[in-house]
Amino acid sequence: MLKTPLTIPTPGRLIYGRRSISDVGRFSVVRALGRRWSLGLATAATLGLAAAVCPTVALSNPPHPSVASPTTVAQAAPAEVQRLLTELEAAASDRNLDAVMAFYSQSFTSDTGFDYAQLRQTLETLWQQYPDLTYEIELLSWQAADPGSYIVETRTQIAGQQTRSDRTLTLSADITSRQRLEAGQIVSQVTLSETSRLTSGDRPPTVQVRLPQTLSPGESYSFDTIVIEPLEGRTLMGVAVEEGVTAEDFFEPRPVVLGILSSGGLYKVGTAPEEPDNRWVSSVVIREDGMVVETRRLRVE
Repeated sequence: MLKTPLTIPTPGRLIYGRRSISDVGRFSVVRALGRRWSLGLATAATLGLAAAVCPTVALSNPPHPSVASPTTVAQAAPAEVQRLLTELEAAASDRNLDAVMAFYSQSFTSDTGFDYAQLRQTLETLWQQYPDLTYEIELLSWQAADPGSYIVETRTQIAGQQTRSDRTLTLSADITSRQRLEAGQIVSQVTLSETSRLTSGDRPPTVQVRLPQTLSPGESYSFDTIVIEPLEGRTLMGVAVEEGVTAEDFFEPRPVVLGILSSGGLYKVGTAPEEPDNRWVSSVVIREDGMVVETRRLRVE
């Protein structure tokens, strides 16, 4: 958990609830200070975007790392693996829900907690909110498992926008996953890394985020979000948020308390859970001319 005097409910999702931050173009730091905003962070996510935003999967036995380029790996992969990923990418970019779900086993499981029904419902909701999402799926490595089954590692990049009456939200996500394919379907998923970013406004702050990908149980860590541009007299507001990776209430907004950032960013110290876990860690940074929300997955193992 992050050791800061914050209200720490949700990150990980990068999707706004109905009562979210007011229009960044008309944002008033004085009026906003101390308010509790309803911020549903999507997500990547990610989502927690890994299971909801990204039609990728994973398995229990990792493939052997390949030294070849992704292009070489894909060309050497069995035709059925290449065909599955190509058709899945096209169906996801077309937001064709029935076609996407045909690539998933009814017994699908994931480390995020999504089963087949939850994944379908989440994708449907996500695509209603982001109707122009596009997907690029890259095969990083593969190996044959049992007859008719494969273990693959993929990288999925997602991009799209949500247009509202008072703002446009731009979403991007980058997820690496391991997947198990059986009889032409995805049966399980484990997310290896996940980064999602949501921006809004004319000039969203440019941030550099420092967070380890993996930790040992009980290990201390630093979570820094540094705003690259000089303050030049402008006021920043923000908050750091941490929560467990879960399929429950994926799109529900959560209240957060924003504070004035006097040092040009967020600098937090946290402690990993005492048991193996996956956490979503997010930073929210707001300036009068823009906003950025970045969420990363932290693996405790």
